Amino acid sequence: THSCCFVAIMNVTLAVKQYISKMIENSGPGMKVLLMDKETTSIVSVVYTQSEILQKEVYLFERIDSQSRDSMKHLKAICFLRPTKENVEHLIQELRRPKYSVYFIYFSNVISKSEIKALAEADEQEVVAEVQEFYGDFIAVNPHLFSLNLQGVARGRSWEPSMLSRCTQGLTSVLLALKKCPMIRYQLSSDMSKRLAESVKQIITKEYELFDFRKTEVPPLLLILDRSDDAITPLLNQWTYQAMVHELLGLNNNRIDLSRVPGISKDLREVVLSAENDEFYANNLYLNFGEIGTNIKNLMEDFQKKRPKGQQKLESITDMKAFVDNYPQFKKMSGTVSKHVTVVGELSRLVSERQLMEVSEVEQELACQNDHSNAQQSVRRLLQNPRLSELDAVRLVMLYALRYERHSSSILPSDGRAEQERSMVQSVVEYGGKRVRGSDLITPTDAVAITKQFFKGLKGVENVYTQHQPLLHDTLDQLIKGRLRDGQFPYLGASSLRDRPQDILVFVIGGATYEEALTVYNLNRTTPGVRIVLGGSSIHNTKSFLEEVMLTTGHSTGGDRAHGSGRHGNRR
Repeated sequence: THSCCFVAIMNVTLAVKQYISKMIENSGPGMKVLLMDKETTSIVSVVYTQSEILQKEVYLFERIDSQSRDSMKHLKAICFLRPTKENVEHLIQELRRPKYSVYFIYFSNVISKSEIKALAEADEQEVVAEVQEFYGDFIAVNPHLFSLNLQGVARGRSWEPSMLSRCTQGLTSVLLALKKCPMIRYQLSSDMSKRLAESVKQIITKEYELFDFRKTEVPPLLLILDRSDDAITPLLNQWTYQAMVHELLGLNNNRIDLSRVPGISKDLREVVLSAENDEFYANNLYLNFGEIGTNIKNLMEDFQKKRPKGQQKLESITDMKAFVDNYPQFKKMSGTVSKHVTVVGELSRLVSERQLMEVSEVEQELACQNDHSNAQQSVRRLLQNPRLSELDAVRLVMLYALRYERHSSSILPSDGRAEQERSMVQSVVEYGGKRVRGSDLITPTDAVAITKQFFKGLKGVENVYTQHQPLLHDTLDQLIKGRLRDGQFPYLGASSLRDRPQDILVFVIGGATYEEALTVYNLNRTTPGVRIVLGGSSIHNTKSFLEEVMLTTGHSTGGDRAHGSGRHGNRR
């Protein structure tokens, strides 16, 4: 087993796309089936649409664990699977009674010699053409953002064991996909960060041949952080497109479920938002809500100009031909327009229904200013607003409790509902309060002493509603300037980096956020020579973050443990 050679890049989307096109290319011409598992299905669907893969002669998508697959001897099988015990078992069964003519097998991570041997023994009919490791063992959400889709990685302050092994596999595969053998720094205040750092280092040492990349002048750096150091960021409402969609509608592998939207049409019940093949989204995902509204309006006006006005224009054959030539673009364009109009329309409806501008203003005041009596009044005032949703009420109290921990018990009104909320608020403080944090999340007097010009209406979104910078911004800023303290973020092992870092991989145990992805995007854009990729065990909005907190602190209400079954550490 070996890996194919690609140049070192810092783009996780491109890395996964290259792996997938290489698999398809390797299998040569002819009709093919793509055989995947639950997790690799997500990994592929986030970077390629089905129609893009169809163009590469892949006519069938199947799950390796599906019982109902037909035998189709005229198809070649491309298998892209996580190297789990279950998948190896499924493959062994498949090879004993092959349904396809020939098999090209790709594991998304390192597979053991003994399992290769077991596969070879099962291949009595000699249908396996090749077995390789292609390290696409993560969800590439944006070019500089990846997720492992894991929920509930901790029990208290310790790893859930299966999650440690899945995060190790995910991180090492990102390193292999990007061709990086890094120095490692971790957050000292978090034992989980140290454990993950050591676990990754162990694999690098064990698989030293795989990590033998050409040395760069400045070695890459892996920085491992813990979500509990900044529990404020995932509690805030968002005003940039991608982050806002995730907060209000929920993005799951780039898909949004709109089935509950009033009066939604059938074809818009689930929409895909992918910067890879949606130009409007690519251009707008980091812009704030006000700008997006304007851009949507322009998009529609453009479209109306281009729209054929009835029959009058189609007089000559050339007219018709021109129209038909433009038709795919026309269709694609109208699809994009209606999709974004729907999404932005729904965001607008929620903003006004839940009065999110007022809510967000108070959130930002809590996150960025140090004025207890003002904060207390603002929160109390909003809690009395009958239109405040339950989620927004609890989020405000949590922000207040994290910000003014000493005073936090008195803020909630005492009614029946408050009991459950009180315990959730306690859980959040237990998860990310003063005792836990290793950093100064909250500075005594805030640099952002903002004057009270609250520009109402969307024009003002970029100021009062987006003052907050995630803690990650400071951490990375210090790191890039070579000032991040070794005392708080020690190096694993004896060596340390003399130069300022260039290629940086940051991983947040317990989940990253789209607000942090925006921070990384902006740092990449404004800092020449520095390339940062951000990853998390998941990407949170407030709802999923609260689930994570409840699972971690043990006040959980059961439910499905993990989106990806992270229970397999086959060689770990």
